[in-house]
Amino acid sequence: MNTEVLSEIINLEKAVAVYFSAPNCSVCHALKPKVEALFLTHFPAVKFIHVEIDKSPDISGVFGVFSAPTLLVYFEGKEFLRKVRLMSIQELQDKIERPYKMVFND
Repeated sequence: MNTEVLSEIINLEKAVAVYFSAPNCSVCHALKPKVEALFLTHFPAVKFIHVEIDKSPDISGVFGVFSAPTLLVYFEGKEFLRKVRLMSIQELQDKIERPYKMVFND
């Protein structure tokens, strides 16, 4: 994946979550399944994308991601949420729930 493809996905989809991780980041690897499960369970219409910073440094630079883990959530092409390093699954759910319901009319 490159920056053009990711930008296109963000602009075409109603909602996108992009999770950035690094290879030697134990927090990244422990948190990813939990974040992914949150989206699958509570926000299934959100397209979940995983980007490995070491394999896609151009994407990290363009999206201003300089530490891992980082989660970016977009609704209708606009960045809604940016969480870096420490993130609570419950906090993510609370913050995403309202805009998700507005966009998808649940």
